[in-house]
Amino acid sequence: MKLVFATNNKHKLSEIRAILGEQVEILSLEDINCHADIPETADTLEGNALQKAQYVVDHYGMSCFADDTGLEVEALNGEPGIFSARYAGEGHDSEANMDKLLKNLGQNNNRKAQFRTVIALLEVKGGKVQQHLFEGIVKGEIIRQRRGGAGFGYDPIFQPEGYTQTFAEMGNDAKNNISHRARAVKKLAEYVGTLNVEH
Repeated sequence: MKLVFATNNKHKLSEIRAILGEQVEILSLEDINCHADIPETADTLEGNALQKAQYVVDHYGMSCFADDTGLEVEALNGEPGIFSARYAGEGHDSEANMDKLLKNLGQNNNRKAQFRTVIALLEVKGGKVQQHLFEGIVKGEIIRQRRGGAGFGYDPIFQPEGYTQTFAEMGNDAKNNISHRARAVKKLAEYVGTLNVEH
């Protein structure tokens, strides 16, 4: 079974492939020769994920899933949310994003935050398209100093609930067991296991 994952982010690709295992062959945008800069102009994670998957279905006619992830910080009214990757500007600079977040939080003692991933699967079957949404959430807190060298994005400053390590200290295997993306992908995998996607 083949599914397109609407991303060229190598971190995400390896993470998803590791979680889904042999169950399904995951193709990246590069694998299907899609080099377009797919727009993400929705105002929700769900909307952005659907927009990306819909682009592949419209242009390539293949079953596709896409994800959007946001870090939602309680004291910042849910920021950076849909702007997580470009919080400090369009450069997708993780260090600058973390600097801005820590600066905006300042000395605030409410450090509660959650990572939320939404996966939109558009399944092309018999000329029709079926839509499915899967969500994964990890609650935790924003620590005051970066810790750890693994992971990417905000991992060095996010400590999940019930753990003493940040995502960046855990290493990818441990993180993949409990991450927001892992939880959403697990739901996707359970669903994919019940069907045989046709192109």
